[in-house]
Amino acid sequence: MKEGKITLSQKQLKTLKVINSFIDKSITRQQAAELLSLSPRQITRLKKGIIESGAEFLIHKNTGRKPAHAVKDEMKKAILAIHSRTEYQQVNFLHFKDILEEDYEITLSYTSLSSILKNSGIESPMKKKIRHRTHRRKRKPHPGQLIQIDATPYEWFPGSVKYTIHGAIDDATGNIVGLYMTQNECLFGYLEMMRQCCLDFGVPQSIYSDRHTIFRSPKTGKLTVEELIRGKTVNLTQFGRSMHELGVDMIFAKTPQAKGRIERLWVTLQSRLPVEFAKRGIKTMTEANKFLEEYRFYFNKKFSVTPESDSLFVPWNSEIDIDDYLCIKHTRKTDHAGTFSFKNRCFQILDKGFPIISARREIQVLVNPRFGIRVQYKGKTYDTIRYIKPQKKNASTKVTKKTMHNVTPHLIHSSEEWKKIWWNRRL
Repeated sequence: MKEGKITLSQKQLKTLKVINSFIDKSITRQQAAELLSLSPRQITRLKKGIIESGAEFLIHKNTGRKPAHAVKDEMKKAILAIHSRTEYQQVNFLHFKDILEEDYEITLSYTSLSSILKNSGIESPMKKKIRHRTHRRKRKPHPGQLIQIDATPYEWFPGSVKYTIHGAIDDATGNIVGLYMTQNECLFGYLEMMRQCCLDFGVPQSIYSDRHTIFRSPKTGKLTVEELIRGKTVNLTQFGRSMHELGVDMIFAKTPQAKGRIERLWVTLQSRLPVEFAKRGIKTMTEANKFLEEYRFYFNKKFSVTPESDSLFVPWNSEIDIDDYLCIKHTRKTDHAGTFSFKNRCFQILDKGFPIISARREIQVLVNPRFGIRVQYKGKTYDTIRYIKPQKKNASTKVTKKTMHNVTPHLIHSSEEWKKIWWNRRL
């Protein structure tokens, strides 16, 4: 319905009809209030306004006006142009808001940005919220009191190849204390992650992990009573041995929900890191690990919380080489030449001014991709080199004699050669 230049909605037309009936005294004020679900006082106000100003009174005064704080059309177009780039196709709205502020100096509220994108037909990949049906466990009061560790395979780069990031998060603050990417979940990835934690934050009091065989031997808890009485024990894994030497307690979770803090961290990183990698053109593990060293501190500054109490992290002593702890260790014995065998290869120990290790001494062989193979003996660490043992001098002679003896011709009975040998031996 149009009255001059006035356009009324269906709801406004209904209101106008009821108020006109009230003005004509066809219905009472109470009946009009019930029909419009309004109070009698509002009916009186509407009657007075329509008598003085007509149907225009039902139209809000700001109808057709653009709000003073509305986002300009030019900015909306710029935001949509930025979002249309390839690297931002899978970005969630909150992450995109951070990118606009940091990289393009565009500051908007989350509500405004969400309205602009949704009105353009863009949906956030994180629109489905996770409903927490159980109460979250309260955070530990002290930083370093509990560190949750885990690894997740994911397509971090464009393509179908999955790489695994090993991570560690502090339960008290939510700080990421270690992030390292490898091809698959492996011991070296966890050792590098703990190396970052110990050097950047300190040695934690305890770590919380799943029951992967990297952390816990599959024979743990399966010894019989008779075996326990005989004193039989289960050997620690290489990671468990490293943590034992550092004085870190290990706690094993039975379900993923038990270590929910790092599981939720993976949801955040799987949403944000592929966008950050694509934005910087990162496509290899080496480039990714270099970026993750800086990204940890950016993430912590943005998402960490204030702890309740003082830190329990023990600062690492710079005079001690952490690689002597975070490595693989095996026991071997030296021979008379100061060498030892390991994995079917022979290695020579380089003394570097230390006392030479005597023969038949038990040594610790240290293995790590960072330094290769080293030897530890009585608190000293030695480098090693490959050593090829020389062949024995009489080796060729022995082979020749043995070959000559085997080629003795076969004698036929009663032959002339047989008679000569038989008569000679008989005489």
